Amino acid sequence: MKIKRIGVAAIALAAAGALTLAGCTTGSPESPGAGEASSAIVTVNNTEPQNPLVPTNTNEVGGGLVIQNVFAGLVYYDAEGAVHNDVAESIETDDAQTYTIKIREGLTFTNGDPVDAESFVTAWNYGAALDNAQLSSYFFESIEGFSYDENVPEMSGLEVVDDLTFTVTLKQPESDFPLRLGYTAYFPVPASAWEDIEAFGENPIGNGPYMFEEEGAWKHNERIDLVKNEDYDGPREAQNGGVDMILYASTDAAYADLQGGNLDVIQEIPDSALETFQEEFEGRSVNQPAAANATITIPERLAHFSGEEGKLRRAAISHAIDRAEITDVIFNGTRTPAKDFTSPVIDGYSEDIPGSEVLEFDVDLAKDLWAQADAISPWTGSFQLGYNADGPNQGWVEAVANQIKNNLGIEAAGAPVPTFAEFRTSITDRVIQTPFRTGWQFDYPSMFNGLGPIFGTGAGSNDGDYSNPEFDTLLDEGSAATEVEAGIEKFQQAQEILFEDLPAIPLWYTNSMGAWGEQVDNVEFGWDSWPILHQITKSE
Repeated sequence: MKIKRIGVAAIALAAAGALTLAGCTTGSPESPGAGEASSAIVTVNNTEPQNPLVPTNTNEVGGGLVIQNVFAGLVYYDAEGAVHNDVAESIETDDAQTYTIKIREGLTFTNGDPVDAESFVTAWNYGAALDNAQLSSYFFESIEGFSYDENVPEMSGLEVVDDLTFTVTLKQPESDFPLRLGYTAYFPVPASAWEDIEAFGENPIGNGPYMFEEEGAWKHNERIDLVKNEDYDGPREAQNGGVDMILYASTDAAYADLQGGNLDVIQEIPDSALETFQEEFEGRSVNQPAAANATITIPERLAHFSGEEGKLRRAAISHAIDRAEITDVIFNGTRTPAKDFTSPVIDGYSEDIPGSEVLEFDVDLAKDLWAQADAISPWTGSFQLGYNADGPNQGWVEAVANQIKNNLGIEAAGAPVPTFAEFRTSITDRVIQTPFRTGWQFDYPSMFNGLGPIFGTGAGSNDGDYSNPEFDTLLDEGSAATEVEAGIEKFQQAQEILFEDLPAIPLWYTNSMGAWGEQVDNVEFGWDSWPILHQITKSE
């Protein structure tokens, strides 16, 4: 099996013995071309968050960009995906199953509440308890005491030792556990939040490089205004006075504002500018591989997509899509046809997983598989592909729909939903009645993160409600491996099952694309495709 390792740090696996978080430092790596800090406000485009901004209930990019800048976790990821300490002084273990976490002294939230062991343990317990219905509860599954069967207010695997120390005991050894701790689900929450968690979500009080200056800083569907947190004592100190996130109704509108000097940074490029943006913003644009991918999810609950009939139809649709043509014509080469369910920048990526041939364009095979499905139950209706209209999706969705229509001989079309927040809510609430576009921007640089949270039974981002016990077992075995290659092997085997079941159809890998105006410097996009906001400087 051909395995590629590109860009991002390897999974931090180690054998028994004293283990500290690999690659951690208490300092920050030097930012490229770092210059003088400024007090000017930087503007960037974003989408309306799906939910109130509670860390354990935010699992989409609109809210994620806010959360990761308003809060600071135990660790953070640099531009290359390497792990560095932020709030943590140390993360240690002797057996990769029980971890002792020490927090740096003197840290506070912006309201003065201490950043202490309790602020982490209480937040994690809240996120894991079934009664709280948090979208990121899956991320606590490994901790002893977590349960999908009953509400557990306090996991037995979490213990506060003293004000600045707590321990985490896992159900099994998992040496990559520290690697996950920079994800938003693991961020701390101040004690004051529990008085009214809903109100907190509208005006979150964090401990990161930025803060909400006042109530009403989040003007829904318009903007989210952040200012520099002068009391933040960590490696991500803001080099600007704050960030205004403008919540545009379309990417074209955001791009027009960038062209007119009314927006500093854009973190995605509309279809209309894919051929020209690098020339127009020469030296001020980025087009690089990122840990992100695009898929189509077709839940088994939809008519004609359950059981053997569903497997045949999903495989037929996959073979009916000419990924190379769409990535070349629609995306102007800024996407790469998918070969697996992860990303080329993630350690362990492979182009040769058995079963991945289902991603090959083959019209004759597509028609044959569709006919086999018709023999089980004749197809009725139209194939509709749901997507959010406020992102750069219409062009590729229409292209995919046309290929399905022409190559399978059925009616097919896009089904737009006005905003990303509405679109995600319809998916989360299971009210959407069509197949729909999905994608994954990795939370932390690990193969497991591209598989478990999306396809694991009961996982918070498992939009299609996929469940396969054999797949779940392989995920557990891969996580428990104490050798890098052994873990990768299990995750590759898990992908073989995905290629057979196709709970989602891989389309392409998404490049990190963006551009910025002449008034800002030190702009860099990270491994996860997000702009690194805290290091941007802007002329006064």
